Amino acid sequence: MKKKRQKKILEIIASHDVETQDELLRLLEAEGFHTTQATISRDIRELKLRKEVRDGRRQVYTAETSAVVLNTDSYKQVLSTGILTMEAAENLIVIKTVSGVAMAVGAALDHMNIKGLIGCIAGDDTIFLAVKTSAMTGYVMSEIRKAAYPER
Repeated sequence: MKKKRQKKILEIIASHDVETQDELLRLLEAEGFHTTQATISRDIRELKLRKEVRDGRRQVYTAETSAVVLNTDSYKQVLSTGILTMEAAENLIVIKTVSGVAMAVGAALDHMNIKGLIGCIAGDDTIFLAVKTSAMTGYVMSEIRKAAYPER
């Protein structure tokens, strides 16, 4: 149960700007995880979550890239909820994301081991992907779309 709860916490902070433990508690309860504030506090410590300033004043929880340990289904969920647009430019792909989610989407892409994808650089809402060759760009974009939107 602890692993599932912690995985859900990472998914929640990747898709929501969570400012407080109480807010995280409410979002977890909405997902069917009934727990206490003390447990959430321990989870935050164990996951090495940190607060990051957004919009110049709000502080929201974020995960260190190394602390993100998700399975393939979780990666797909991060992609489907985070990606807004994707555009190719030679052997580069530019992805626009929901504000504050680019690092989580980039980490998910890095961990999916897509053939031809060399690496990602993520900011707050933009990701630059380096693809091995221009010829592989279409394939990489197709794999990302398949992962993010399998029903299409």
